[in-house]
Amino acid sequence: MRQPDLSFLVQRQESLGDDAPLPLLPQEPSFAPLEAVEAAAQLPQDDPLAILIAELRNYQAELEVQNQVLNYSQAVAESASERFEALFASVPLPLLVLDDAHDMVIQANAMALNAFQPQGSDRLLASFMPFVCPADRDRVQQAFTLARSQGKSEVHEMVFNLGNRSTMQGDLHIACIEVPRQDGPPTAQFMCAIIDQEPLLAERRTLQQRNAQLLASEKRLEAVINASMDAIISVDKAMRITVFNPTAAALFACSAEDALGSPLARFLPEVAASLPLSHITTQALLGEMQAHTASGQRVAVEVSVAFEPDGTSTTVFARDLTSRKRTEAQRSALETQLREAHKMQALGTMAGGIAHDFNNIVGAILGNVELAKTDSSHQPQLLDSLLEIEKAGRRARDLVRQILTFSRNEPPARRAVHPRHAIQESEKLLRMGLPPAIELAIDAPADLPPMLADPAQVEQALFNLTNNAIHAIHNSMHSGGKITIRARLALPDLGLVQRFDLQPDNYIALTVQDNGPGMDAATQERIFEPFFTTKPVGQGTGLGLAVVHGLMRTHEGAVEVHSHPGQGCTFTLYFPLLPASTAAIFTAPRLQRVKPLESAALPVTLHSAPQMQHHVMYVDDDAAMVHLVQRLLRRRGYQITTFEDPRAAVQALHATPHAFDLVVTDYNMPGYCGLELLKAAQSIRPDLPVALASGYVTSEISEQALAAGALALIHKPNDVSELCAIVDQLLHPNTHATTDWHER
Repeated sequence: MRQPDLSFLVQRQESLGDDAPLPLLPQEPSFAPLEAVEAAAQLPQDDPLAILIAELRNYQAELEVQNQVLNYSQAVAESASERFEALFASVPLPLLVLDDAHDMVIQANAMALNAFQPQGSDRLLASFMPFVCPADRDRVQQAFTLARSQGKSEVHEMVFNLGNRSTMQGDLHIACIEVPRQDGPPTAQFMCAIIDQEPLLAERRTLQQRNAQLLASEKRLEAVINASMDAIISVDKAMRITVFNPTAAALFACSAEDALGSPLARFLPEVAASLPLSHITTQALLGEMQAHTASGQRVAVEVSVAFEPDGTSTTVFARDLTSRKRTEAQRSALETQLREAHKMQALGTMAGGIAHDFNNIVGAILGNVELAKTDSSHQPQLLDSLLEIEKAGRRARDLVRQILTFSRNEPPARRAVHPRHAIQESEKLLRMGLPPAIELAIDAPADLPPMLADPAQVEQALFNLTNNAIHAIHNSMHSGGKITIRARLALPDLGLVQRFDLQPDNYIALTVQDNGPGMDAATQERIFEPFFTTKPVGQGTGLGLAVVHGLMRTHEGAVEVHSHPGQGCTFTLYFPLLPASTAAIFTAPRLQRVKPLESAALPVTLHSAPQMQHHVMYVDDDAAMVHLVQRLLRRRGYQITTFEDPRAAVQALHATPHAFDLVVTDYNMPGYCGLELLKAAQSIRPDLPVALASGYVTSEISEQALAAGALALIHKPNDVSELCAIVDQLLHPNTHATTDWHER
């Protein structure tokens, strides 16, 4: 504001004199600037006093205007202060005003008091730093220093120690404010706002837990997808692959990196064509389809599809059917094998029953032939006929033994057998009947380990196989035929191991190979059936391969056949190796067998009766055998009582236990076993000698008879001379030597 010019008063004082008083100004209570202007306008313009008065009045008006402005500003400031106080008190955050040393609390709102001093016993909110956690004090000090220089700063996720050992985690926002002073430079104050982060942190922890759960769920889902046995493929709306699990990579022979982004039709064209028609439901089973690998190979798969509700993606599940089809084929083969085994078992049971009865018939024929030969010693023509009958009977006897070998599942007398030695023993017999046009080659290394087998049965198996090969080459009119017998150490393939339940170990493989006409598949399915043969009528019984099959079964081995029409046949016999810790011979205890004397082989003398007559009991369910033995022993001078019913024999023993000197009983009778009769005789009279007769003597029968107390086993239908010799030697043990029963 312009100050009034008072120099003219000095000039006027000088003109009036020093002692002249100044004129007094008029006293007016108040005047407005406009009035002062108007009054000044009424004065003469050249009068200095009038000018001074006008300027003073203008100055006074300006002062009054300024005073009004100051009053208004004071009112506005007071209103702003009230609004600040109201805002400071009502802000929903703890607010503090700290001094220049950022420790003393100058002002705090209600939220701050509630947060830092909820109870009267708590520490007073007079100082700020004691509430700061010691671990965060350095950060807070740095934040105040930064706020002093830059005007503001922040500290995040710090901890405040409140009362009752509670804490509060939050963010600290600092603003530096300069406060002017009348007596010096302005001072700094710090406005501190504290944001409680506990709800946000709790929500953050909840979100983190949910994210961790989602991540774990995703990992589990990924693990399930990666470990699934089915191929899992996810595609988008454009039928592009987005998920390709390891099973799919293995099934389609394509890596996941190469498959991702490829069209689904690359691997599953039928599925890709069916998907647009399958969105009626969320899931669909499309069934068996053809898939393509990366190399173009076809694979049979079973496909099911799952659709997302929003249609953004589709998941295809493809299950490889190759193993299932292979398993079904193996199951079918096993079922066929089981049916064949049941059929073989039924045929074996039937053959065993027939052979048992036929055995008695053959025994009666041979025994009566032997008696007839004695009676016709002076009739050469009749004797020749009887010799032919005897020859045919012996062939029938050998046939019956083959049938019994096939029908029974008895363990063989196995021991350590060297493959080369077994083949050489068989070679001697084979070369005797080998036609000149057929070559026999032997390939048996000497360094092969021993096998666990019955040497007689090994020779029988090789003889049967070689004999079949000779007939096959001869019947095909094949010139330059060749049969090769090999021995090697081999590991059966997995199919053979599963089919015959073999141990997954090395075996001795004996192979008989010929270059004959071979066999078709239909013939190979029946070659092990009893009585099945491709030979002309009268040239074979069809039991050779059936016996081989039975022998390998009892040896815990297997027989394998490979043949094609026009390419010959190859039969391979797998024998188990001899365990290293096993003894060389595996045999059960044997009964004593009577060895006939040299004179026993001669025809029975009708009148060579012993001086002391002995009483023999003979028990057999076959009437022909009973009649034969009765005639035979009576000619030898024995008293004999026969029984066709074993129960009647037991009753006779009970009635007269000391009337008999020897009991000879059949082993197998309908509804009654010879062992039962043996035990009954032992209980009635322990010192009574008992002999068992059987058409098929096995180790099991021998062991059972030995345990029951039998003295000998008679093999029917042996020569009647052997039967008579056994009876003689059992009744006169001191005059005959004995040896092991199975030494033959």
